[in-house]
Amino acid sequence: MVVDASSVAVGACAMQADNKGSERPIAYLSQKLSPTQTKWSTIEREVFAVICALRKWYAILFGAHIIVYSDHNPLTYIVECAPKSARLTRWSLALAQYSVELRYKKGAHNTAADCLSRL
Repeated sequence: MVVDASSVAVGACAMQADNKGSERPIAYLSQKLSPTQTKWSTIEREVFAVICALRKWYAILFGAHIIVYSDHNPLTYIVECAPKSARLTRWSLALAQYSVELRYKKGAHNTAADCLSRL
């Protein structure tokens, strides 16, 4: 799965690898942020994108090992260290119910989710 957040929306794309190792999109998600959400920090918007995608695709993702790619490198440390805000702590605990591995992917290579998070 690839996720991205801009200042106005979040986007995600569920990907599935085929036998040859190439990935194909199987589902898309895009959600506009509320005026309050647009004031969140970048890491909060990026985590929100992950949480939205996991909630939306709960039925197909629960129990599976999920690799989430984001172009926001600090996001990869959200499950490893103590978050600084109550919101990030709640979302870190919400991520604990899934088998999630967060990885960094350069923004230029994260085009599917990037397009979905822009208006």
